[in-house]
Amino acid sequence: MQIQEQLIADIAKEVVARLRVQLQQPVPAPNGPRFPDRGQDGVFATVDEAVNAAYEAQKKVAEMDLEQRGRMIDILCGICNDRREELGRMEMEETKVGRLDHKILKLQNMRYVLGVEAMRSDARSSSTGLCIIERAPWGVIGMMLPVTHSVPTMVSNAINILAAGNTAVFGPHPSGARVAQYALQIFNREIRRALGVENVLTTVREASIEAAEQIFNHPRIALICVTGGTAVAQAATKSGKRVIAGGPGNPPVVVDETADLDRAAKCIIEGAAFDNNLLCIGEKEVFVVASVADAFISAMRRAGAYQLDAAAIERLTKAAFSFDGHGGGCARAHVKKDLVGKDVAVLAAAAGVRAPEGTNLLFGETDEAHPFVVEEQMMPFIPVVRVRDVDAAIAASVKAEHGYRHTAIIHTQNVETATRMARVMNTTLFIHNAASPASLGVGGPGYFSHTIATPTGEGVTTPLTFTRERQMVVGNALRII
Repeated sequence: MQIQEQLIADIAKEVVARLRVQLQQPVPAPNGPRFPDRGQDGVFATVDEAVNAAYEAQKKVAEMDLEQRGRMIDILCGICNDRREELGRMEMEETKVGRLDHKILKLQNMRYVLGVEAMRSDARSSSTGLCIIERAPWGVIGMMLPVTHSVPTMVSNAINILAAGNTAVFGPHPSGARVAQYALQIFNREIRRALGVENVLTTVREASIEAAEQIFNHPRIALICVTGGTAVAQAATKSGKRVIAGGPGNPPVVVDETADLDRAAKCIIEGAAFDNNLLCIGEKEVFVVASVADAFISAMRRAGAYQLDAAAIERLTKAAFSFDGHGGGCARAHVKKDLVGKDVAVLAAAAGVRAPEGTNLLFGETDEAHPFVVEEQMMPFIPVVRVRDVDAAIAASVKAEHGYRHTAIIHTQNVETATRMARVMNTTLFIHNAASPASLGVGGPGYFSHTIATPTGEGVTTPLTFTRERQMVVGNALRII
């Protein structure tokens, strides 16, 4: 009997192995989510292999017309929508940060990313002739992905770069690498079936700092795009190549005495609670004018946020931050990874309280120098600071934002106040009377991307971000004037 059982097991293994070769499909892990069998469909053993494969693919992508590039983008968006629950669950299980429902929603939001419709040509004419200004691809782009949004960042960047005629080599964060590889294989497989081009998106088998450095310095990488922490952006700049870098954010919110407080509370909860506040654009601290502070706090409670008292905030602070120096001053606070992106229930337990089921956000009053105000903490807790007036609120916002020039929000009925804050903050994204996702086209008129290049100045990336401007001049001919 044991011999027969072993024979059956051996036959089963052989059948699976043959099907795997024939279908080129990843084999499901025996007791967990399906991750890729590496070495196919864009996943390579070495950086050099990944870059060279993308280099060859880029020659074909550059020759495609916009309709063909648009078909590739449709494939990416279609897969993200059709397999959103699978990919969202895999990312949640691997990274262990954020919220599953919002992981799924982020994949659906890929439809808001600008594709070939953003591509354009311009022209100028004069008595001397005609100048045509076109957008040319860079070639192979090296792209670093954050753990907070591994697949969504990869896809939004892929839409941009493919529309512009480029290909990409992705360097995922090690804690989000397997789901990135798995999704990348699916994308490549379907693009190959539809358009006959392979490896438009590639990556390496083992995600590591060493692999990222090799991507940065590879001679066939024409441009680098980094979405993540300051350290990886600084490492990219050492390559001597042009870098498009997403930087940190600590978005402040001002609520003045003219604001619609119920709407402000609803918007703040919507933005700060999204994916447990992992978004760099998400509301991180609120400065409310003292004359309406009590009413605003009541509005937050009505909207479903759970208020922590001073003792609970103190317990949560000790759990969320480590301190160096003497006595743990706020300026020396460091965010621990333990609570980043965790659910409200986890934070509430750390604070020694039990929030009602279904609570999306914790909040509580602090002073302006509190670590939760000063640091980009990426947790579903938002500090509320009372200030004298709107001038003091704007001044406190400038200080808390640290000159990152990323995102700032205001709730006011006074357009002049909003305009003044926008000028003083000088942030890439400024939101007036809306939740922060509105700035990226989700419930608002903005456009979507997971790479917001604040340090290098490109802003919310589009296909044009990944193009070179090229001019063709025709002298004394084809002129209109």
